[in-house]
Amino acid sequence: MVKKTVSRCYLTVIFLFLYLPILVLIVLSFNDSKSRVLWGGFTLKWYFSCFRDETIMSALTMTLKITVASAVLSTLIGTLAAIGISAMKKNHRAVMLGATNIPLLNADIVTGISLMLLFVRFTNLGFVTVLIAHITFNIPYVILNVLPKINQANRYTYEAALDLGASPLYAFYKITWPEIKSGVFSGFLMAVTMSLDDFSITFFTKGAGVNTLSTMLYTELRKGIRPELYALSTLLFLLAFSLLLVMNYQSDRELRHHPTVIRRSK
Repeated sequence: MVKKTVSRCYLTVIFLFLYLPILVLIVLSFNDSKSRVLWGGFTLKWYFSCFRDETIMSALTMTLKITVASAVLSTLIGTLAAIGISAMKKNHRAVMLGATNIPLLNADIVTGISLMLLFVRFTNLGFVTVLIAHITFNIPYVILNVLPKINQANRYTYEAALDLGASPLYAFYKITWPEIKSGVFSGFLMAVTMSLDDFSITFFTKGAGVNTLSTMLYTELRKGIRPELYALSTLLFLLAFSLLLVMNYQSDRELRHHPTVIRRSK
């Protein structure tokens, strides 16, 4: 009984550390006062003024452009890379997986500075350099989400479809894609999440005229964060939470319609 109580208290403290700051942020977005200490009454004006602020909207538009473009391209490249890695021999696969893990373990500031030095050697910093940088650090997350699904799939079914006359593209769409699409979708959401809130790499690879939400917040800290940014952050949190609910609902639906089959490892 005591052990169960202690474990529950421990979990409660952990969840408070994780979600209490977000709860405070949401409450402040409805505070009529600009003070973070005094409650001035309930209001929605910060949400309306947020969408009328040109600086915030410009940063949000740039962030969404970079996020969507980098997530789509990194998902495509990462999925193809995962398929290629799965077809390699064991030793070569281990080398490629080790190379894939390096960007994950490397500090963001090191990745940002190294990419900046590479870009300034060949071109000017700008939107394209930020996009390439985001694609670079998103690809490993996609690979690590897609590769386990490919390993779980039965490759002999794909080969049987080819033997029966199906084209490689048709066999992939009908046989392989249903097996790995959940991993591809998870990799895409991971890429969106990582790209949306990245600061270090964006800060070092952006040029003049490129300003994302993370870099704008960095400059705002010197003057004090405006309540409009609380409202925008709340909307982004609700968007991410909604995507998570949709993904979990889709996963549960697939499990109900397609029971898990335990395959013997090949």
